[in-house]
Amino acid sequence: MTNLECRIPGRGLKTNVTASVRHSSFVIRHSSPVTAAAFTLVEVMVVMTLLTLIVIALMGVFSATQSAFRASVTQTDVLESGRAAMDLITRDLRTMSPSGGVNGGAVNFCVTNGPNSPPLIQSLTASGALRTNVQQNLFILSQGNLNGVPTWYGTGYTVLLTPTNTYTLYRYANHYPVSQTGRDAYLFYTEFLNFVNFPDYKTNTYSRLLEGVVGFRVQAFDLNGGPIDYIVTNSIYTNALPGQPRQIGYLFYSNAVPATVEIEMSTLEDRALQRAESRPFGPVRNQYLSDQSGRVHIFRQRVAIPNVVPAAYQ
Repeated sequence: MTNLECRIPGRGLKTNVTASVRHSSFVIRHSSPVTAAAFTLVEVMVVMTLLTLIVIALMGVFSATQSAFRASVTQTDVLESGRAAMDLITRDLRTMSPSGGVNGGAVNFCVTNGPNSPPLIQSLTASGALRTNVQQNLFILSQGNLNGVPTWYGTGYTVLLTPTNTYTLYRYANHYPVSQTGRDAYLFYTEFLNFVNFPDYKTNTYSRLLEGVVGFRVQAFDLNGGPIDYIVTNSIYTNALPGQPRQIGYLFYSNAVPATVEIEMSTLEDRALQRAESRPFGPVRNQYLSDQSGRVHIFRQRVAIPNVVPAAYQ
């Protein structure tokens, strides 16, 4: 028998309670909270495996999203710069004017195959289909007004491939008053050829226009819309590349200018261009560029020449 003293709170009363307790059967068991809430090693491994799979899936989604974002930004930049260059070339072509044989025969329009930029051959598919990117030189003579004074304008485009210029498109621009007829005959064209044939030729008439122009092709058309690939006296000459019979070099004199001109420009994405420039100049860099056909964007536009003289085609 055990006597227990109980105190009633708030009243200060005490009372003795006699309770019969069998000590042999009075057992209090306490369960361990740590043991009840614990996980087994197998459960932990399963959870870690599931978390790892979720993280890997999220990383894949994040990487794909980042790649798509970078591709979108790159494509936007390439399209913006390519369209700006094409707009500039288009404006220059539309102002083309025949010289009329002034001063013995000025060059109105000229297209040559550049000696410093050999064709870049790229593989299109695993089956072996190839695309040949050529870099031609373009020269345009036009006439306009500068501050109210009749003026001759000479404009040219060329692509240079050197250790420090990986298919860089340059623009040549110079002008002189029409009254100085002794200067416009070959000065523009000769100055342009000096830079084309000798890239170290220094002059302030040139500016870098666009990087990574792996292809620059020019095609002239007559009044009937047919490609000009035949010889016309005092108008054009052929300068075909091996394996490229349709690549024609043009040289227009007197009153002859093409009716329309088609420009095709192929530009390389900036990231691919940077990786190419990190490689040694020569066969190693050329081989890398040959494998980057999927990173080339092609711009093509046909421009009508308002100042064409129909009599030149008769």
